[in-house]
Amino acid sequence: MPYTDLDRPPLSEAALNRALVRPGGVWTGITVVPRTGSTNADLAQAVRGGGKEGQVLIAEAQAAGRGRLGRSWVSPPRSGLAISMVLRPDVPVARHGWLPLLVGLAAATAVRRLGEIDVRLKWPNDLLVDERKLAGVLAERVDSCVVIGIGLNVTLRPDELPVPTATSLAIEEAACVDREPLAKAILRDIEETYRDWIAADGDADASGLRAACLAATATIGRDIRVELPGERMLIGRATGIDSSGQLLVTTADGREHSLSAGDVVHVRPAPAT
Repeated sequence: MPYTDLDRPPLSEAALNRALVRPGGVWTGITVVPRTGSTNADLAQAVRGGGKEGQVLIAEAQAAGRGRLGRSWVSPPRSGLAISMVLRPDVPVARHGWLPLLVGLAAATAVRRLGEIDVRLKWPNDLLVDERKLAGVLAERVDSCVVIGIGLNVTLRPDELPVPTATSLAIEEAACVDREPLAKAILRDIEETYRDWIAADGDADASGLRAACLAATATIGRDIRVELPGERMLIGRATGIDSSGQLLVTTADGREHSLSAGDVVHVRPAPAT
């Protein structure tokens, strides 16, 4: 049976702006649209047209939502949260690699608090529940800004999932599957974490970001198989995240490799031996 507006009510743009936009805050305006191709693409275009930091765009449905490396992200209308935002961090560019992890950590923290489920990070950009993908994060540099989008599965049924390895808050029987409080909590947590990171000049240790990410990341301490461009493969143990947000992987020969998100096609559990 298809969902109705009672099951999947629309978001209130006015309520989100009242709750999240304030003088001196990071968020300068929340726009909710019924449908678009890609919220990230729309905000990238806005930035090129002079858009400023703090713009947030939420779509009730996306026809061409994107993940990393051009992967698609599609879900039924009002079944999830597709949120993109413009950030312009005044920190060294070398530290911008932390932004996807920062947004992922804040979103996981908010969802864990409201949903009362154990949400973990998968480096560099996924949120997982028991190894099933709940959300993805995509960051793109546009001029001097970074456009970051997050797509969260909220009320998708098993037959609506894009892939069998995905999940939703409804499937996980989360305590909260109401998109409006979830959106408010996610954006509030992103703002708080972002401001702490900016105040520390993007230093992930001084701001506590690295410690929090390490504690929340399911990848660290596991044997993994990293698929690299050109059908190359790296198998080793994920041992940490460096000061730039890169994943540290130690291979069987004892060599340590630093991998940026742009270096990686997939990160998967290593095959059993």
